[in-house]
Amino acid sequence: MEKYLKETALLDYNHPSIKNLIQEKKWCKLNNIEKVQQIYNFVRDEIQFGYNLKDSIQASTVLDDGYGQCNTKATLLMALLRAVEIPTRLHGFTINKSLQKGAIKGIWYMLSPQNILHSWVEVYINENWFVLEGVILDKQYLTNLQKMYKSTSNTFCGFGVFTENFDNPPIDWNLSNTYIQDKGINQDFGIFDSPDDFYSQHQQQLSFIQGIIFRNIVRHLMNKNVDNIRNTKIAE
Repeated sequence: MEKYLKETALLDYNHPSIKNLIQEKKWCKLNNIEKVQQIYNFVRDEIQFGYNLKDSIQASTVLDDGYGQCNTKATLLMALLRAVEIPTRLHGFTINKSLQKGAIKGIWYMLSPQNILHSWVEVYINENWFVLEGVILDKQYLTNLQKMYKSTSNTFCGFGVFTENFDNPPIDWNLSNTYIQDKGINQDFGIFDSPDDFYSQHQQQLSFIQGIIFRNIVRHLMNKNVDNIRNTKIAE
């Protein structure tokens, strides 16, 4: 299990901001199940859903940003869990871009790659590995999305979601697997010891120009769309 507890360049859990957070939250004093639950809930809800500069940023940068998507939230979640001696590994995929529709619109959606790099964290506890994909969307965002877009079939695809149980997706961890985008997976890259290993082999397929446009224009538009949904006041 030692390789699943190591600090890496991206999993920089000895960074002062991460150490201070763990001390402030008193996570080290909890039992292992409580550690996973509280850290998972923190990354899911206190780190809002949003699009960072790129996938391969350090955990401390995600914490400083205060928002993240599947890949960047995975990095922060892994770092925090490893810091309190909970083993983690990364599972890498691509997902169909259709689940991003709505968060990204119009010409930008048409020009975006068909396959989006995706990952989730797997945590080892009680002699089992559990999937923690449900960490991606904060509850405030997801709850508003559910109010704004009813699904007659209970299957929903778009705005960062692809699930067959939109009314009650399995996003709460209690010695269970959690999911929110898994139905969009179209390629499986397998298991990696760390995000560093994953990104050394797989990157989002963007041209140089596409990369500049995404970093400077598209992600800001996507974050604005996501924030609008999160902050809309919806009558009960």
